[in-house]
Parts: sequence; C-alpha cells; structure tokens
Amino acid sequence: MTNPVVARFGLGQIVRHREAAFRGVVIDVDPVFAGKPGDTGGISPDQPFYRVLALGAEGGFIAYAPEDALEHDPELEAVAPEAEARWFTVDDQGRHAPRPQAIH
Repeated sequence: MTNPVVARFGLGQIVRHREAAFRGVVIDVDPVFAGKPGDTGGISPDQPFYRVLALGAEGGFIAYAPEDALEHDPELEAVAPEAEARWFTVDDQGRHAPRPQAIH
C-alpha cells in the first residue's frame, strides 16, 4: 500500500525558493514530478511539484519547483491588483485560485 501524497502548499499560497532567489504564488500542484523520468537530476521526483507564478526583475515567469526547495514567504507584498485580476480569483479569506485560462 502506498502512502498518499499531501502537498504542503496550496493554490494561491505565497512561497519563496530557497536557492533560486525567486518568490511567487502557487498556481498549480502536481503530486509527483510530471516530466520525463530522469529529468530531475538529483532531486527526488516522488514529492509534490509546484507551478509558481514567480516575480522577477524583468516581470513574471512560470517556475516548476519541487516541494523541498520551497518555503512559505510571509514577507512578500501582495500581488499587484492588475496581476491579481488577470491571473486569479480571490475568495473571502484572501486565497488565490488561477483563472480558467491558458497561462503560457
């Protein structure tokens, strides 16, 4: 019997990457690596992987990161209102969910 995978971060949660120096908002979660076998290098594919709408000096980009490389980021400012309206719906508790549109 296998143990169920439980993601540590949820949609709309603000996170930072411990090594790659980016911050952003979780927009999708895969229970395990969704790429080709062997494409993770030394990173375990048997953990949740997250698509993060990351914020950088040149604007936003989509990053795909393993759970063990991310941590909650309480310091990040709120998403700009224009970006929030474009990419997310927001519930009464401030949680973000991606809008049903292509993000690529």
